Amino acid sequence: MHSAVYTAAFALVQVNGRFIWLVVASFLAGVINAMAGGGSFVSFPAMLGVGVPPIQANATNTVALWPGQVTSAAALRAELWRNKRLLLPVAAASIVGGISGALVLLHTGQATFMHLVPWLLLVASLLFWFSGPLSKLLVTRSQHPGHKSERVARIPLFFTLIFITFYIGYFGAGAGFLIMAALAIFGLDDVIEMNALKVVGAGMSNCVAVITFIIEGAVVWHYCLLAMVLAGIGGWVGAQYSRRMDARVMRIVVVAIGCSMAAFFFWKNNS
Repeated sequence: MHSAVYTAAFALVQVNGRFIWLVVASFLAGVINAMAGGGSFVSFPAMLGVGVPPIQANATNTVALWPGQVTSAAALRAELWRNKRLLLPVAAASIVGGISGALVLLHTGQATFMHLVPWLLLVASLLFWFSGPLSKLLVTRSQHPGHKSERVARIPLFFTLIFITFYIGYFGAGAGFLIMAALAIFGLDDVIEMNALKVVGAGMSNCVAVITFIIEGAVVWHYCLLAMVLAGIGGWVGAQYSRRMDARVMRIVVVAIGCSMAAFFFWKNNS
């Protein structure tokens, strides 16, 4: 009798502890996304921690964090207008890639995806780490007095972005800067305009992924709405302090979190 009571009490504490961690992680994800990006490194594992199956955890996390990406595009409308001829290929590639990635995710087995999780987290962490040096390179390139802007090759850009946005629809963390890299490779040289198009590409591919997840019933709504509200609050708090935070320090912290989560899931999958 006593052992049954202790077991039940321990299970209750464990469940409540995981729920509290989801609350904290959702708030932290909003703060991290506002300051540097990479909030999924804490919110996605927290979704898994409360018992959401891997596929649904990824879908629910994507839906919960997506609203925080929307407002940025409105603030960059002037830069987008200067490159309106690129909006169509970027948007079209994002729609095709985002839907394709989301559908492939939903048709991946739970066990298969769980084994992919540490690799996805590790790749996302490395992408996030390399986004810093690449961003500096793009800024230097755009400010070089001898550099001349080239006409952007839209068709090669379109097919390249399909592959990038496929990854965004499937998992997504850390991939936004790859859109900027593709734009630079194919001829765009203004880093502010690259960033504006990156916001559109990443936001739209996530948008169609979100719609796909909702239609397919892959979202656990009570956790999603909780995370959405707390991430929104965290985003507002993070925005207040983002200018005071050293971007390099924040990037190191985010990458360390991502690598730690990857190591944990490598250990968990092999234990």
